[in-house]
Amino acid sequence: MKTSLSTFPQNRRVAAEAVILPIGVTPKGARGKILNAALRLFALRGYGATSVRDICKEAKVQTTTLYSHFPSKELVLAEIIQLGHTEHLRRLREALSQCEHQAPAEQLSALVRAHVISHCEYSMLAVVTNTEMHALSDDTVRPVMAILQESESLLGEVLLRCSQNSIFDVPDIELALRAIGGMGMRVAFWYEPNCGKTPEYVADTFANFAMRLMGITHDPQPG
Repeated sequence: MKTSLSTFPQNRRVAAEAVILPIGVTPKGARGKILNAALRLFALRGYGATSVRDICKEAKVQTTTLYSHFPSKELVLAEIIQLGHTEHLRRLREALSQCEHQAPAEQLSALVRAHVISHCEYSMLAVVTNTEMHALSDDTVRPVMAILQESESLLGEVLLRCSQNSIFDVPDIELALRAIGGMGMRVAFWYEPNCGKTPEYVADTFANFAMRLMGITHDPQPG
């Protein structure tokens, strides 16, 4: 049965049902099973409400097996978050590389599309990546923050180029970045494949929203 945004399950933290991690970089075997199980539980319950025992039961592995791969629950979370931010950065870079010779407005549109599509296709991963980083210690979060800052820099530099080219005039570039980034992040909570809208449609619509937010009156062509 096809659902709609109006029927979002209010008793769920995230609408998505599928547990999806990036192909090609996610470990196989027991380590991969642990990451998939933890991702599902962290997305639905939250990191604090999930125990190591819960993860082992979901992954169908012994506690000793989990600890042989991850010395602590925090390091399970850290790997999930790093996978999420790494995939997100990869998509932003790819989107920008495909339109690097186009106008800044087209670059901004392409980045917003990539940002939103990643949050549609990896909904559970995006929710955990964006909401559970606070649970990481300073040492553990440092490499993750480096990836996040690079992603933000890509968008920030494009916004700055738009401003310098008088494509729009906003009083605060950083706040514009936060507004556009946050708008896309919320997609991960409500998007699921049966909502009646494709990731591409949502991405194109949000790119249009971003253009309007910035005061750009024309619609850049999809990248």
